[in-house]
Amino acid sequence: QLRRQARERREYLQRRAQEQQQQRQRQRRESLRRALDENRLLPTELRREALALQKELEFDFEAPGAPGDSQDDEYRWAGLEPPKVMVTTSRDPSSRLRLFAKELCLLLPGARRMNRGRAELGALEGACRAAGITDLLVLHETRGRPGQRRARRGSFPGGPSGGVLVWGFLCFLPRGSLCGGFLCGVPFSGGFPFWGFLVGTILKHLFPVPRAESRRVVTFANEDDVILVRNHVYRRRGRTVELEEVGPRFQLR
Repeated sequence: QLRRQARERREYLQRRAQEQQQQRQRQRRESLRRALDENRLLPTELRREALALQKELEFDFEAPGAPGDSQDDEYRWAGLEPPKVMVTTSRDPSSRLRLFAKELCLLLPGARRMNRGRAELGALEGACRAAGITDLLVLHETRGRPGQRRARRGSFPGGPSGGVLVWGFLCFLPRGSLCGGFLCGVPFSGGFPFWGFLVGTILKHLFPVPRAESRRVVTFANEDDVILVRNHVYRRRGRTVELEEVGPRFQLR
């Protein structure tokens, strides 16, 4: 296990260095292209390699999507396989927190619940990595109420780790199909666009690709940095659509 982690770390550093080198080369070509289009003097650092860069421009084209740091994007392979979500709680959870963990497993298709016991967080991450788990949700509570929820994604202990505050938890008895549903979300921009994008990405990839026969809709609505979570099952009645809330219902901060 330790040798494999060391090998994966070396491979990651090598791929990361190659990606940074390609990005610097792409920036130099872009600087040369702008200088030629604007008919101005070339930058001093590009004059020696201007001819070589100009030959590369003949075969350069704009790919769809802006180039980014793909090695640091733990969601670049998302969608190829359904996510494997593990839900656990803090030590000695209350009955309300255990109920919330159970309802959360019903909300997330394919999620499994694990008793925390006396295991440390590092041991949990190692077990999840060995089992191929993609997401680990750790539920906490404050004065008997479900509180902070932390999510990790990707190669443990890597991946983004986010903490959100949960309150206003209301349980419904689930009815109907709870298979992979369609997501309906409002852009989580708020005052911090980067963090809103990160939270929206984490929540989106907790769900697998929906099936065509699915009749469930999970809604994440952002109102003043408060994310309202609702779960509905819809039915078609002629030209109308009927919604039935199946829960659970809660808010994220």
